[in-house]
Amino acid sequence: MKKHELQTPAILLDMDALEKNINSWQELCNKNGKEMWPMIKTHKSTALAKMQMEAGATGFLCGTIDECEMVYNLGAKHIMYAYPTANPVNIQRILKMAKDADIIIRLDTVPAAEMLNAAAAEAGVTVSYTIIVDMDFHRFGMPVAKVVDFAKALAPMTNLKFRGISTHPGQVYGCTGIEGVKEIAQLEMDTMKAAADALAAAGFPCEIITSGSTPTFPFVVEGDATNVCHPGNYTFYDNIQMALGTVGEDACSLRILATVVSNPSEGFYLFDAGAKCMGLDQGAHGNSAITGFGYVVGHPELTIVGLSEEVAKVKADKGACDLKIGDKVEIIPNHSCSSANNTTWYTCVRGDEVVEPLEVDYRGNSHKKA
Repeated sequence: MKKHELQTPAILLDMDALEKNINSWQELCNKNGKEMWPMIKTHKSTALAKMQMEAGATGFLCGTIDECEMVYNLGAKHIMYAYPTANPVNIQRILKMAKDADIIIRLDTVPAAEMLNAAAAEAGVTVSYTIIVDMDFHRFGMPVAKVVDFAKALAPMTNLKFRGISTHPGQVYGCTGIEGVKEIAQLEMDTMKAAADALAAAGFPCEIITSGSTPTFPFVVEGDATNVCHPGNYTFYDNIQMALGTVGEDACSLRILATVVSNPSEGFYLFDAGAKCMGLDQGAHGNSAITGFGYVVGHPELTIVGLSEEVAKVKADKGACDLKIGDKVEIIPNHSCSSANNTTWYTCVRGDEVVEPLEVDYRGNSHKKA
C-alpha cells in the first residue's frame, strides 16, 4: 500500500529518517565518550526502545513508572526516573525493580528522600539517586550553592546511594534561534561542572553527571561537563525544533497525514486532523517563533490557525493555495511527543510504501495494574 492510500488521519513514522536520527546521535555519543540514556517519554514504545538499545543506548530516562517498567522488562542496564516520587504506590513499584536492576531516582527535597529511604529500608533494598540541579529553569532542583548541603543531609539515609547529579535545560524551548540555544547549552555545561566540582571537594564525587535536551545535545555532547546524555525528541523532531533552527524538515520523522475535507471560502480550508492528533502545544515553555499549530509540508503559505478535536482550520496567505478537496497533506506537529501520546500505532513508511506498524504500548495507564 502507498501512503496516499491510507485512511486519514494517520500518524506516520518515516522509518528511514527515524533510523538515521537514532544511529547518528548514538555515534556522536560514542565519538565523544558519552553514554546515551535517551528520554523515552517521546515515543513510549517498546519497539523504539529496542531500536535505541540495539544502536548502543546503555540506559534510559523515563517520564513515567510505566516507562521504567517497560525498559526494565527489556533488560536495560540503567533506568533513571526523571522526577522525585512521594506516592507510596509509586515507590513500591520502583522498589520492586530496584531489587535486581540499576534504578536511579532524582531527588531535590529531604521529605521525598526520607519517604524513599524508609520504604527501601523496609523492603531491604538500596536505591540509587542523583541530585537535581536547577540551571535557572526553576522547575525541579536546587541551585549549585545548595547541592553540598543537600548531599550531606541525605548521607545518613543508609538505604539511599548517591550516584551524581542531573539537570534538564527546559528553558531552551523558549529560544527563538540557534544562538539562544548555544547560550543555554553553555549554561548547562557551566552549571553541571560547578555542581560536580563543589560536591567532589566536599567528599561526594559524582559517578554520573547527566543532562540533556534535544536542542542543546549537539553542543553539550562535545564538552566534558557531563558523561550521560538524555535527548528524547531527537527520534522524531518537530516544528518547535525547526523553529529553534536545530534541524531541517527532512529529519522530522513523525508526521500527521490528513485530507482536505472542506474549502468554505477562498484561502480557508478544513483538514480531518485536529487536536487529538496534534495537540494544542505552541511551545510548552512559551515560544514566539511558533505560528499556528503545525507546519504543512510543501505549503509554507498555509497556517493552521485553530484546532477542534478532529478538525484543523487552515488559512492561506493572501488566499493563494492550490489545494483541492480530497487532497492529502502531511503536517509536522509543533510537539511530536504530544502526537505520539495520542495514538496507539505508528503507521510506518519507507518512502511512499507503508510497512509494518509499530505499537505505542506504554502510554499513561495503558497497562492495567494489579
